[in-house]
Amino acid sequence: MKTSTFTLRLDEQLENMLKKATELLGKNRSDIAREALTRQLKLILFGSLRRKIMPFAAARRYLTDEDVFEDVS
Repeated sequence: MKTSTFTLRLDEQLENMLKKATELLGKNRSDIAREALTRQLKLILFGSLRRKIMPFAAARRYLTDEDVFEDVS
């Protein structure tokens, strides 16, 4: 797997949170940052896809998760 490196500047509060997380989880800073970045990017991409499909879902009266669950159960 090809990898790349970038520099990230952290304010003091974020640095302290990252340090605490490394101690709690027993993982290194890079692993925690990579997992957090992956999770955040997936949320952003999911939100983008959700906004694109909402007009189609609304046209079929799928306005909430419950509307979908009612139809599939």
